Amino acid sequence: MIRSPIRTRPGAPYPLGATWDGAGVNFALFSEHATAVDLCLFDASEPGPERARIRLRERTDQVWHVYLPGAPAGLLYGYRVHGPYAPADGHRFNPAKLLVDPYARALAGELSWHESLYGYRPDDPHGDVPDARDSAGHVPRSVVVDPAFDWQGDRLLRTPWHRTVIYELHVKGFTARHPEIAPERRGTFAGLAAPPAVDYLRALGVTAVELLPVHHRVSERAVVERGLTNYWGYNSIGYFAPDARLSSAGGRGAQVAEFKAMVRDLHRAGIEVILDVVYNHTAEGTHRGPTLCFRGIDNRAYYRLRPEERREYVDYTGCGNTLNMRHPRALQLIMDSLRFWVLEMHVDGFRFDLAAALARELHDVDRLSAFFDVIHQDPVISQVKLIAEPWDLGEGGYQVGNFPPGWAEWNGRYRDTIRRYWRGDHGQTAELGYRLTGSSDLYEASGRRPYASVNFVTAHDGFSLADLVSYEAKRNDDNGEDNLDGADENLSWNCGVEGPTDDPAVLALRERQMANFLATLLLSQGIPMLSAGDEVGRTQRGNNNAYCQDNAVSWFPWPLSPAALRRLDGVRRMIRLRLTEPVLHRRTFFQGRHIHGSDVKDLTWLAPGGKEMTAEEWHDGGGRCVGLRLAGDAIEEMDDRGERIAGDTLLVLLNAHPYPAPFVLPAERGEARWRLVLDTGGREPAMVPALPAGDTFLLEGPSVAVLRLVPATSGGDAVS
Repeated sequence: MIRSPIRTRPGAPYPLGATWDGAGVNFALFSEHATAVDLCLFDASEPGPERARIRLRERTDQVWHVYLPGAPAGLLYGYRVHGPYAPADGHRFNPAKLLVDPYARALAGELSWHESLYGYRPDDPHGDVPDARDSAGHVPRSVVVDPAFDWQGDRLLRTPWHRTVIYELHVKGFTARHPEIAPERRGTFAGLAAPPAVDYLRALGVTAVELLPVHHRVSERAVVERGLTNYWGYNSIGYFAPDARLSSAGGRGAQVAEFKAMVRDLHRAGIEVILDVVYNHTAEGTHRGPTLCFRGIDNRAYYRLRPEERREYVDYTGCGNTLNMRHPRALQLIMDSLRFWVLEMHVDGFRFDLAAALARELHDVDRLSAFFDVIHQDPVISQVKLIAEPWDLGEGGYQVGNFPPGWAEWNGRYRDTIRRYWRGDHGQTAELGYRLTGSSDLYEASGRRPYASVNFVTAHDGFSLADLVSYEAKRNDDNGEDNLDGADENLSWNCGVEGPTDDPAVLALRERQMANFLATLLLSQGIPMLSAGDEVGRTQRGNNNAYCQDNAVSWFPWPLSPAALRRLDGVRRMIRLRLTEPVLHRRTFFQGRHIHGSDVKDLTWLAPGGKEMTAEEWHDGGGRCVGLRLAGDAIEEMDDRGERIAGDTLLVLLNAHPYPAPFVLPAERGEARWRLVLDTGGREPAMVPALPAGDTFLLEGPSVAVLRLVPATSGGDAVS
């Protein structure tokens, strides 16, 4: 604790938050409509009593500030903010409620649900009467953090977009069961940085991990009362604070250094760190929710209120509220947070949850919104990887393809098309053509490249890959919501039996279908994103909304079974093939025409007869077998040295029919041959002799095969 009596100085209004300079701490808190602000200090015990309360006398540009000489790093604090309690006017100030600093670099302790957390009296049906009970015993403390850290020369990796392979994982779930990681480090930032975890990621071949939310979050009261927890973490309350529950070092600020060490160690392995961030809503929920932070600091500034009823929030997220992107201080909060995670924590990019909600200026999603403007003009944030989940739950919220240049997007149309195709739906060929080649119909007109499309078949939300081929109906009973949560339509196919089975034919088909999905994903132009565990066949037992399952349902299935190791080996080969063949990770869209220096088209679509597809074949509703000839000598791109990129020519064949399909290999000059390099149909490429052009290749059903063109002068050895 600081020495007593407490001396204060005026301090400064910037930077916001608690800033330790080695000699003391500057505290700065924005509130436009407050009439007074108290800084509350606590001792080290959690949730120890309040030891001091300091009235902030200085106010500059709507920022309340004070400097405490001698205040140490590790000091615990919170705020009480005075002002009108007038919900009808959008004001919900209540100094009985201890508030988290929105700019806190760390939080100590957990929120415990209690009636005192609510700003209104529970017997008031309209919430117009303030509640006088002190909430301090149930709210996390904000922590003053020493930012010093030895980065040992670390810096952002800046892996080119077109060479990026993303692996979406949950920090806890990935190592919670890992037998080679010390028990006290499992499920933490330190566990993800442990050599067994890093070695696995490096051997898999991914270039970036996309971490489910690591900001400090709150588990919803209804979830806690069911004996569960918000495992995914999409319920943020601290946009600068790494979640202490993901730290092996505790919650007094040590989690910050642990996170930094994780990033540094992953960077050493050549792996970027992308954060899934939730700036569209906060953990305070609806207008009937608790007063924890933003609501009590300045409700009208931080939240979108309904114009006709200011008691209530505009809700584009389905989570009760929406941050007010029209207010400059709410926008500043997001920008300051993003900049902090890049400059201070060295993260390489962000995936924005329900990003369409951030772009709503009035009601419609606006590509010219202030959010996009400030992102594009910021010299720090505009230079890292920016990925949008391009939809929200409001009217007109589905915005796939409509984000501006500089953004990549989760391509929901890719996911749906690939699922429909391998399920055997009719009429998918034309749509499949766009999705396999980078979705030019969505991104080319705006000047974006194929890597604007983040391709995925599964993600944290929905069925795992193993469940996608095993269930047609969700099994979410463990969530305690009567199986009403989660999507009802998953575009899945159970391969003939719902759920677990011992039928060897069904099991073999499921294995092949998983391989087909993964091969398609890794052979498509754009950025592939794998969901952690899909490469080894992780199951959630049919749960397609495992947000509250902090257990084996969601965790990575260590130790790996022999079957899982076989699957893993196949995916490693697929990723290696993708990254070593330039034609599989182009920076520009195919033109479908002859390129200078080549006598063939850069892309040719082939029917099973070996000839270029006709218009009729493109629109054949029953056609499910297609080939792509990707010309490695017709890549109109330059490398970093200014030299033209050239690589092998590949033939990619896909057959979604349940039966084998003979495919005539396209004609080539001279005595060139085609050598098999990948086959989800079960053939080992090294055991299959090279075939001359014009021969027939029997494409198993359903399956994917890749063949490499071997010129007549080459020995033609395959690379596995």
